[in-house]
Amino acid sequence: MAEPTSYFALFGLPETFAIDMPRLEQARLTVQAQVHPDRFAGASERDKRLAMQWAAQANAAYLTLKHPVRRAAYLCGLRGAAVDAERNTAMPAEFLQQQMQWRETLDDIRAQGDQAALQTLRAQVLEQRQSRLAAVEQALDVDHAPERAAQEVRALLFLDRFIEELDRAQDALMSR
Repeated sequence: MAEPTSYFALFGLPETFAIDMPRLEQARLTVQAQVHPDRFAGASERDKRLAMQWAAQANAAYLTLKHPVRRAAYLCGLRGAAVDAERNTAMPAEFLQQQMQWRETLDDIRAQGDQAALQTLRAQVLEQRQSRLAAVEQALDVDHAPERAAQEVRALLFLDRFIEELDRAQDALMSR
């Protein structure tokens, strides 16, 4: 197999945020059938090693494209706007204020043990996540604004971590 130019190229998909998930799954199965190490059991050590590398790359590509936030970050990078969330934490002031408000609300919920309030907060955060995913799609596929998409991805990374924190809080409340 020739070296693909991107994960999208590996699976024969257009480089867009909106992705046809059944087509991705079918392409994954096709690629894996071609590069699966078992097909190279009788091959040279070099060919076996290459098959393992291709299989690993196909798995990494699939996991990246399957997950919307990872896919968005990958596309931003392809388009010259790396998310770089570890070093670039710049966020609009209103989003930072929203984060603080959510954290204060979560602290109150934990103190009160209010599961209904926790579900309400979780629904608000999930709604915000859906809105930001739509903004990423607009920025990448319509407006061709990868810098704006990268900022949305940084917000989505926070939201995903906060959703995990909400899930842990839910588990803690249920075990009381």
